[in-house]
Order: sequence, then C-alpha cells, then structure tokens
Amino acid sequence: MANNSLIRPILKWVGGKRQLLADIMPLINKNCSTYVEPFVGGGAVFFELQPKKAIINDYNTELINVYEVVRDFPEELIALLEEHNEKNTGEYFYNLRALDRSLEYAKMSSVQKAARIIYLNKTCYNGLYRVNSAGQFNSPYGKYKNPNIVNATTIRAMSSYLKNSKITIKQGDYREALKGLRRGAFVYLDPPYMPISSSSSFTGYTENGFSYEQQVALKNECDRLKEKEISFLQSNSDCPEIRELYREYDIRTVQAKRSINSNANKRGGISEVLICYVPEKK
Repeated sequence: MANNSLIRPILKWVGGKRQLLADIMPLINKNCSTYVEPFVGGGAVFFELQPKKAIINDYNTELINVYEVVRDFPEELIALLEEHNEKNTGEYFYNLRALDRSLEYAKMSSVQKAARIIYLNKTCYNGLYRVNSAGQFNSPYGKYKNPNIVNATTIRAMSSYLKNSKITIKQGDYREALKGLRRGAFVYLDPPYMPISSSSSFTGYTENGFSYEQQVALKNECDRLKEKEISFLQSNSDCPEIRELYREYDIRTVQAKRSINSNANKRGGISEVLICYVPEKK
C-alpha cells in the first residue's frame, strides 16, 4: 500500500532531514518489525517512511504535545489555527509568544499550546524553534506575507495515520525509547549534533544542550544495539570526535545545506555523516 503523500512535517525543526531523505531512506529497513526514532524532531524521516508500527520520542514537551494533539484533536487544532491566522500581526505574535512567561500558560489546554507552537513556528523568523535557558520561546517575528499557518489537509492526514497505525508517542530521555527492543527492529537516531566549531553550537531547541559526554553515552547505547543485533542508522556532524567514536562502524559522508543561520552567507553546503550498523544475516 502506497504512502500518503499528504503526510509531511507540519513543523520546521532545526536539523530537519527533508533535504537528506534521498541519502537516508535507502539505508532504512522498511520491513522492520518496529521502527524507532528516539529524537523525532520534525519527523521528516518518520513521515516519509510511514511505518505501520513505530515508537517515536523527543525530549521536547511542546513538540510531543503537538503530535498528540494532531492525533487526538485535529479539528479543534485546525479551528484555533484558523483563529491565529486571522489575527496574525507582529503584535499578536509577540503577545502569544510571551504567554510562556506568564501564569496564563499553565492554564492553557494541550490544544491551545499546540496551536500556539505551530503558529509561532510558521510565523517566526526563518521558522526557527528556539528557546532560552528558561525554556521560553524567543525567536522574533518573521514578517511573512502568506505563511501556511492552518495546513488543515496535512493535519487531517497525519491525524488519521497516527490513529490508525500502531504508533507509540513518548516524551523524555531517548534511552527510554530504546528499552526492550529486539532483533528485527530498526532505530534511526538523529541527536543534537556534535558542534564542528565553537560558533556552530546550536542547542536551543530544548533548554538542555548535548555535550560530548552525552555523545559518548549515545555511542554506548549504539554498542548495546549492536550487541542485540538491532540495526541502526545515526546522523551526526562530520567532525573528528564523531569519526573517532564510531571508527568501527560504517560511516558515510553526505552533503547537507545549512538552512538555519542568522548569516545568509553561511547557509551553504556542509558535510554530515551517516553511521550505519546492519547485523550479519544468519
């Protein structure tokens, strides 16, 4: 059965993989028993694959709330997005953005929070979801002429898929999504990247960064997957630290474009790596 072409990411997320799908998709076992994505982010790979059984996870509570609301309350979400669309101005944007700094935020429903994040994501500068150290959204207004705020067709298609497939949605530490997996599963890991220079470190999509020590911990998790003969694919930055960590694995270089940078001249091509493990057939 063909995948639904109407299903695509509804959020622009830092490190999104849409531009690398041609490199990534051939390396994924589409016949796996369970597809697992512990750092789902905007879900470009997940929504391209559309597995019948999957576990998706992210540490970002706002992001996971969006997926749960899309699944459970699509029409309520669309109605609120239509309201945001009608009221869209710079002043309206900043008033809505400021809610997570007020007591009102705790009183908001899950649908209201999801609609807020989608609206801010569609209208903020460069579509960059970014939070400060207190976990508060801090991207400026983008001044777009016709942002695609409502996106009702995609929301309905995604809702139907999430409801009618065996998709487990988790929020928390990526290691929780890896527990209890067996041979036959396939894991795609897209962690916060190892910075390739002091100026390129971007950790703003959650208030917690991802240190070198955490990269080492992730490598240990990959070794555990290998011990259990569970296939995995990981995306990361092309830097000496990552190449050294994964030296015993199959490492492939791919070219990505930096689409999120405050300096337009620094949005050119950059090398990334895909780290692969496939157990030998018995």
